[in-house]
Amino acid sequence: MRELVAIEAVGGDGFADLLARTWDDGDALLPLDPRLPGPARARLVERLAPTVLVAADGVARRHPGRPVEDGDAVVVPTSGSTGEPKGVVLTHDAVAASARAVHRALGIDPTRHRWLSCLPLAHVAGLAVVMRGIVTGTPVVVHGRFDAGAVEAAARAGATHASLVPTALRRIDPAQFERIVVGGSAPPADLPPNVVASYAMTETGSTVAYDGVPLDGVELRIVDGEVQVRGPMLLRAYRDGVDPKDPEGWLATGDAGELDEAGVLRVHGRTGDVIVSGGEKVWPVAVEEVLRSAPGVADVAVAGAPDPEWGHRVVAHVVPADPGAPPRLDALRDHVRATLPAYSAPRALVLHEQLPRTALGKIRRGEL
Repeated sequence: MRELVAIEAVGGDGFADLLARTWDDGDALLPLDPRLPGPARARLVERLAPTVLVAADGVARRHPGRPVEDGDAVVVPTSGSTGEPKGVVLTHDAVAASARAVHRALGIDPTRHRWLSCLPLAHVAGLAVVMRGIVTGTPVVVHGRFDAGAVEAAARAGATHASLVPTALRRIDPAQFERIVVGGSAPPADLPPNVVASYAMTETGSTVAYDGVPLDGVELRIVDGEVQVRGPMLLRAYRDGVDPKDPEGWLATGDAGELDEAGVLRVHGRTGDVIVSGGEKVWPVAVEEVLRSAPGVADVAVAGAPDPEWGHRVVAHVVPADPGAPPRLDALRDHVRATLPAYSAPRALVLHEQLPRTALGKIRRGEL
C-alpha cells in the first residue's frame, strides 16, 4: 500500500529531506499549513484522508485514511479562496515534466544556480521550488515563509532565483537575484527586467506560462472565453477521484482570457469575478491594474455590488497610503477613465486598513 504522509510544512532543509525520503519509500506527501487553526486542520485531514500523520516532533502515527496510487508524488491543497480546499494529486511524471519545462524556460543550470523557496510550502508555489530542486539536483534554500531580510540575506549568500508574490516583490530589491518569478495574484504593470510573470494553478503543478508565453509541452486554447490548458504537468485527479480534465486532456481553468496572434496569453480574471454593469463586462483585474498607479492608493481590490439601476456597480476597495488623506472617488474615477472605458470606473469607494488575501496574495473577493 502506498501511503499518503501528512507533514507540517515548515521551512528548513528538513522539509526537503523528508519529502525526498517519502518519495524514496514510494509514498506521497501531503503538506499541512502550520498556520491553520485546529478546526480547519481537522477538516482538511478528514477531507484529504492521509494514512500517516507526522507530528511537529517528528513522531509518525497511523491515520484511518486512504492510500495513493503508484506514481503519485504529492497531494497539494488548493488555496481555498472559495469554499473548502481540494486535494490536487500530482504524479512523479507530472512533477518532473513541470521541473524540466520551468528550468528550460529560465535557463537554470544546477551547477551554478540556486533556488530560494520562501513561499508557504503547503501551496504549490513554494512546494514546487523544492520539488524542482529534488528532481533536477538544483540546490534549494528552504525558508517556507517570506521575510524580507531573510530573502535578501539568501541572495547575498548565493541564491540566484526566487518565486515571490507581488506584495513580497515590493519589499525587496529584486536586482539582487538573477531571475525572480512572480505569481499568485495579478503582477504590477512595471515589472523589473529580471522578473517574469507566471501563470499557474495548483492543478497545473506550477507554472505553465511565463509572461503569457506557454512553456515547452504546454498547449493553451480559449473556449467560450475561458482559458484551457493541456500538458504533461497537469494533475492526475483530485483526491476524491474526480478528474477535471476532458477526455482529450484539456483542463478548463475557470479563468477568462484571450490569445493574441502570436499565441501569447492575457488573463482577464476568474470567470465568476466579472462584473456586468449596465450590460457591459468589467474585469476587476484590469481596473485594479490601473488603480494601483493612482495617487494615494497603497493597495486595491475591485468587486461588484448589487445596484438597482445598473444591475451591479463597480466598487473600489482601497487601502490608502495615508489614512488621514485617502483618495477621493471622483479622482479614482478620472484616473480609470483616462485608460479604460468609462463604464469601468468605480461608482463606490470603500476604505480598508488591509485587504483580505490568501497566503499567496489572491484577493478573497467574497469577503469584500
